[in-house]
Amino acid sequence: MDDSATVGYRVVGKGKPETLRRSSRVEWRSSVSVVAAVLCISAASGESVAAASEPTPLILEAGTVVTCDSANPRSSVVGVRGGRIVYVGDKVAEARRLCGGEAVVVPLENACVLPGLADAHGHLASLGMSLARIDLRGVADPEEVSRIIAQACRDAPPGSWIRGRGWDQNLWPGAEFPHRRQLDAVSGDHPVWLTRIDGHAGWANSRALTAAGIDASTRDPDGGRILREGGLGSAPTGVLIDRAMGLLGATIPGASAAEVEAALLRGSQRCARLGLTSVHDAGCSRTMLRALRRLDERGALPIRVYVMLAGSDESLVNEWLERGPLIAADPLGAMRVTVRSIKLMADGALGSRGAALIRPYSDRPKETGLLITPGPEVAAMTARALRAGFQVGCHAIGDRANRDVLDAYGQALKEVAPTTPPRLRLEHAQILALEDLPRLAALGVVASMQPTHATSDMPWAALRVGPGRIEGGYAWRSLLQHGTVLAFGSDFPVEKASPLLGLHAAMTRQNLSGEPSGGWHPEERLSADQALAGFTRGAAWASFEGRRLGLIRPGMLADLTVLDTDPTRCEPRQIPDARVLLTIVGGEIVYDGRR
Repeated sequence: MDDSATVGYRVVGKGKPETLRRSSRVEWRSSVSVVAAVLCISAASGESVAAASEPTPLILEAGTVVTCDSANPRSSVVGVRGGRIVYVGDKVAEARRLCGGEAVVVPLENACVLPGLADAHGHLASLGMSLARIDLRGVADPEEVSRIIAQACRDAPPGSWIRGRGWDQNLWPGAEFPHRRQLDAVSGDHPVWLTRIDGHAGWANSRALTAAGIDASTRDPDGGRILREGGLGSAPTGVLIDRAMGLLGATIPGASAAEVEAALLRGSQRCARLGLTSVHDAGCSRTMLRALRRLDERGALPIRVYVMLAGSDESLVNEWLERGPLIAADPLGAMRVTVRSIKLMADGALGSRGAALIRPYSDRPKETGLLITPGPEVAAMTARALRAGFQVGCHAIGDRANRDVLDAYGQALKEVAPTTPPRLRLEHAQILALEDLPRLAALGVVASMQPTHATSDMPWAALRVGPGRIEGGYAWRSLLQHGTVLAFGSDFPVEKASPLLGLHAAMTRQNLSGEPSGGWHPEERLSADQALAGFTRGAAWASFEGRRLGLIRPGMLADLTVLDTDPTRCEPRQIPDARVLLTIVGGEIVYDGRR
């Protein structure tokens, strides 16, 4: 594993190196006094980057420290100085010697210190927006949705847009998609747009469809579908799938730059409260990226963000392929945004039958899903990205999409022949043909997967693909046995962002009620150590950070998550209720849940 350690912010590739200037962090939430300033030098440009303040040294005296380091698996004391770990062991006196007399001892008694937990696939802006919009997750029927929307319309200014997310027809009686008439009956003069839980379908009322000019004559776009009351040419029902959602997108008032920045801050703060120290943001737009960098430059971003540029924005991708990656690698780890990956979309989602399958859906024999980006396009973009020093992560859920992407990656790797592992990624990798399971490891492809997708989808996933294909579904253990690196996340806000829910799902393959008994396809369950590795070492490897993150070891960045429960020793059913006591990023306490 070659995770190059560098200094400062550097730009790799053919673009001109960029000198960044950022303010020192103005508030250390760990009752920190500023004791030093470190001047970071840009390795690429040779020019100085603004000094970052060093946090007060900390000594964490815990019940147990789970290091994820096979050379020293468990200890009880961690010493932190200069944003890095300087001591791991059992002697407070030795930690104090290395940390200095000004170190603050943090007594944690029976608590458990873990390497900072990471989410390898989330959507920060969407999470932040969802916290300020109607949440429809878990709503049991469309009638209840109608009641919620009716109240929202009564509370909103006349004619304003009503936005929400989280409905799932698979939870409703009959599991059928809804109709615009159900919203029309309660929405009055308000256009309504409600995104499905997976983000791959939406439900509009008639006013929203009219505003967008969508009617019986509107044709399905490539990679999208307008659900209709009859055959082609009949009236739309109001449900738009995958790229058909874009037909409405331009009509909906967009968020301002200030609103996007507020959403990113709100989302990242929520992640810190949940014990996450870093997030791989899967599909970042130009506006989002600018806002993230503004937050980082003024020291307001509480967590690290590994940016995957939205491949759908051709101008953004072309710009960054020309200039090269932006890698946050300053000695203190205070600079928190990295731009080094491109997110592509091969297909849709299984729940809305947009996932591309080799054979038709078992519950819809005339449908095989939607291919959003054909394999040759994935191969061409991957080759371009590799030449410019970028990683590619491709959303692939159905077995055909996963196979097409693996074929495309293989073609690009032969064409470019990179000298170091490029860590190409399959985002989701939900349904794989059994014969394709070994191919990920053979190609060095990371499986970026979301354990709670399995426990959310298990009531209906086998109905979609049948008993044979489901054997290659959500196959974490099988992939691990073939030598594939697993990087775990949640796909928030599709699923809840807590990594504790992901740990529980990976270890049990059960819902929070303990169903089904023994777990759904229990042969794919992971041990506690394997599950934890997906949220620590695996995520670090997938973002080229294995030399700085993912382990508790002297020299690593001090990104740490402290729980009141040891998830590797407790009963799995206890994990979702564990309390986050501290979230520490680069030696800075960014969330303190002890109070």
